[in-house]
Amino acid sequence: MLSTLPYPTQSGDQLVSKVVTGAIAALFKRTEKLEATVRAEPVSKLLQGSLDGFDLIGNNLLMHNGLQIKAMEMYLQAVSIDFGAIFQGKVKLRQPTTANMRVVLTEEDLANSFNTPFILEKLAKLQYQDNSLKLENISITFGKEQSLQITAQAKLNKDDKPIDLNVTAQLEAQQRRKIQFINPVYEGEPAAIELSKTVIDYINDLLDLEKFALDGVELRVDRLRVQKEQIVFYGTAQINHFPQRKKN
Repeated sequence: MLSTLPYPTQSGDQLVSKVVTGAIAALFKRTEKLEATVRAEPVSKLLQGSLDGFDLIGNNLLMHNGLQIKAMEMYLQAVSIDFGAIFQGKVKLRQPTTANMRVVLTEEDLANSFNTPFILEKLAKLQYQDNSLKLENISITFGKEQSLQITAQAKLNKDDKPIDLNVTAQLEAQQRRKIQFINPVYEGEPAAIELSKTVIDYINDLLDLEKFALDGVELRVDRLRVQKEQIVFYGTAQINHFPQRKKN
């Protein structure tokens, strides 16, 4: 039956795997490794668009907004697709599906991501004492007891001397859709401490997963672990339709 496919050198599952890999890769600016493996038994089920599931593994991913991901794994079960769309290089879901996911970020990923224009532009909207706040040289390092240390320099006015910010806090998933810095410990002069509190409150408001999810995807984090210079997130992705990168 599958011998009539327009790509006779590839089996149906290989063809779908290749198209899914390419469609997901298009969502990123750069990928070191990205591979989707479709599971279907028997393979003839693909003609009806029925998949037992597929596994996605990616390493060193860079999103178009500049955010970095060290590793990402997604596992989907019982996926229904429009098989005809595959021949157009597209992935179309016939019904929503849910994926289990594991995402790993390193110190470098976090520091680089916080210094991207995407994040800095959001931070630039923060007002402090009726002044615009500019953050520079943001650094994040991992400490003891699953804590993170955040340092940065803040300027309230262009010609002002930078104020050094230094905060140590733990990271926690709340309500499955928010990542929050909790139990913060602030260091520095009183003015720096007050400014640091404002910055942490603003960042906590910013770290709502809905603000970072791709179109058609709802992200949920069930738990996270800080370990050996890495943060590992475990959760799910509700995929209502296959996402496409928004063109500028």
